[in-house]
Parts: sequence; C-alpha cells; structure tokens
Amino acid sequence: MNWIESIKNYKPYCAQEINDKEIMIKFMEEYDDVLTRSNKVAHMTSSAFVVNNKRDKVLMVHHNIYNAWSWTGGHADGDEDLLHVAMKELNEETGIRNFMSLSDKIVSLDIIPVHGHMKNGKFVSPHLHFNAAYLFEADEEEELIVKEDENSGVCWLPANDIELYSDEKHMKSIYFKILSRLK
Repeated sequence: MNWIESIKNYKPYCAQEINDKEIMIKFMEEYDDVLTRSNKVAHMTSSAFVVNNKRDKVLMVHHNIYNAWSWTGGHADGDEDLLHVAMKELNEETGIRNFMSLSDKIVSLDIIPVHGHMKNGKFVSPHLHFNAAYLFEADEEEELIVKEDENSGVCWLPANDIELYSDEKHMKSIYFKILSRLK
C-alpha cells in the first residue's frame, strides 16, 4: 500500500484525527510535493513511539532544537514507505537495532506545528508536519547511542510519567493518545 493510501485508509481514533486526516488528504490532492521538504508549508514526517516489552516505559530522545524529550522521527524526504522512515529514524537517533513493529499500520495521525528555528546555521520558517506515527517494541537493555547533532540524551522514561518529561503540550496529547491505545 502506498503512503497516500495508508493515510486514506487510516481509521481515525478521535475528532482531532478526523479533522487532521481530512486536511492532509485535501492538501495532498492539491500539492504534489508533500513528501519532500520542498513544500515549505507542510510536508510528511514519520515517528516511532517505542515501548518496552512490559509497556511501562517509553524510549525518548532529548531533542536539541526543541530542548524537550520527544519520540524519534523525521522527514520522509521522498521515501514513500513511512514505516521505513520511522524505523530508520529510530535506529539513527537511538542506536537501537533490535526492535519490532507492533503493526505495519499507522497508530497516530497528526498535524504537528513546527515553530521557526535555526538549523545548521539557517532559519527554518514555521510550517506543519503531516505526521504518521508507528508503534514499536524494543529491549530496554540494549545499548543506547546519542546522535549528538540531533539529540543530547536517549533514555527509557516511565510511561505513566511522560507528562513530567515532555515540555511540549501539543505532543503530550499525542503521547497520551497512543498510550491509551496500548491499554
């Protein structure tokens, strides 16, 4: 299934996802460059929400740009396999190699606002990430590696305390939504 079909076939979990899905589909029908960063207004990203086998911890990175604990993820940059993007980013940002996808289906579909920021010495204007998130399980005993150009920490955080670590209100609601699906 291609990336557009995976979004069209996604079954929204809540009113937010119903609205976000509708906006994404309309935008994708209007613009043919949503899969790349050449679209400066909105483009596709994919994230990995990673839990341990007991489902009581979540793997997070301390993101340098946002100075906040966050899931792993990144830009599609033309890759039509959004699950692959999430897996690639998970490995690159944490060093984790032994993980498994709990499903090949999207677990959360969100439009995430990105504030203007500096990256590699250049200003990146505010824009939107059309994000498809996937759910993974990994061994919490596996060695973690910090990807210093993107994050300053990688660790397993207690799932029940995620709101204590995440400083981004809009992201907390996404994390809570995914955690509620695990129960």
